[in-house]
Amino acid sequence: MIDLHVHSNKSDGTCSPRQLVQYASEKGLTAFALTDHDTTAGLEEALTAARKLPVTVIPGIEFSTAYEEKDVHILGLGIDYKTPVFSAALEEFIASRRHRNEQMCQKLRDYIKTDITYERLLEAFPGAVITRAHYARYLFQQGHVKSMPEAFDRYIGDRAPCFIPREKVTPQKAVELIRKAGGIPVLAHPPLYHMSDARLDKLVRELTETGLAGIEAYYSTYTAGETVHMKSLARQYHLLITGGSDFHGANKPDIDLGIGKGSLHVPDSILDDLHLR
Repeated sequence: MIDLHVHSNKSDGTCSPRQLVQYASEKGLTAFALTDHDTTAGLEEALTAARKLPVTVIPGIEFSTAYEEKDVHILGLGIDYKTPVFSAALEEFIASRRHRNEQMCQKLRDYIKTDITYERLLEAFPGAVITRAHYARYLFQQGHVKSMPEAFDRYIGDRAPCFIPREKVTPQKAVELIRKAGGIPVLAHPPLYHMSDARLDKLVRELTETGLAGIEAYYSTYTAGETVHMKSLARQYHLLITGGSDFHGANKPDIDLGIGKGSLHVPDSILDDLHLR
């Protein structure tokens, strides 16, 4: 059993990279890809932990990109995350994210009586790339909301009063960066973008021309029809097939590592097709 879409507490998951490796071993996974959002901060820890267990950690990342006013995610699998041009680009992303986070904290302080600052978020979640999930947890822990979903609904969701959109790269740029790092660029969970078939076909065609190599055909929330559709797109554009749970630990409690909502199965043979064994 494998899982090629997993998050740690270095982005918006709740398990440390070391804990993920241990959990993957306990569940009988032979390999998983650590694909934190816009960061590779957890890879060293995961790779080190995997040396003592029968689990292969595939270095990865998940880029958040913008395409025609849609949030589109690009996975990078098997990346050489120490490549200088790749590392430099990540530093730029971190600087942009920090600026946006400081602005959102200011908005929250102006809107509600809270002591939230970017520095306090870093103290509360050491080593993590701060995402809106961290804001929600902080507001919940401070008693401003009764649940994390309420924090999104009232304050930090896409249409909420304290949300500030982050500057994002295009999916084409993400594909190019992953290629420069020797990785495999994969379009993550296309059905979640709620595009028409024609618009999704246009996106896949444009990204394939840029160097897209794969599409996520197995995913925790897919219907049988969506899986068939993703495999059809892969055949049409000669793309590799990948799959993963999008595990986030306690932040998505209904999704488990390797098996998603219970019926997910990503074939081990995918690793051979991706040349990641």
